[in-house]
Amino acid sequence: MTPQILLIVGKSNSGKTTLVVKLIQALKERGYAVGSVKHTHDRFDFDKEGKDSWRHKKAGADATLVVTDSRVAMVKDDDRLPVEKMQDYLKGMDIIIAEGFKRQALPKVEIFRLDSNHKAPLCLDDPNLQAFVTDADIRQDVPREIPVFGLEDIRELTDFIESSYLVPGGRGE
Repeated sequence: MTPQILLIVGKSNSGKTTLVVKLIQALKERGYAVGSVKHTHDRFDFDKEGKDSWRHKKAGADATLVVTDSRVAMVKDDDRLPVEKMQDYLKGMDIIIAEGFKRQALPKVEIFRLDSNHKAPLCLDDPNLQAFVTDADIRQDVPREIPVFGLEDIRELTDFIESSYLVPGGRGE
């Protein structure tokens, strides 16, 4: 089964990571297999120059794994679309929670905070907006069909995610 991807979007310093962490914890407590993805605009390379794995990749290896008894990391060039990468590398999960990717045409939960110095939400006109999390009194601005949750309404938001995106009894199978 291909896991559903749910994006957590919002402007910088709006609390995306905090929300993602709370959602992962809540979904794990309910027994779901959860994959997570963090989008970055910067090209990054965690494989340090001069290290053996870096040398393997520089020599032409198409993919390099760094493996310990309890972890694995991969360095692989991959020009596919982000959704294809997420679903391929995180297959076997019940859901993938991805932070960022606001321009992707995937279901989104937007977080908007008053103290984040941002004037307006990002995705109110996005047809992929599925839920809105905020500490602002802007219910009148959010489309009527979009549920609005407070910053601490994690149980209620998790209930919404579970009923909307998860197959009962899926549990990573």
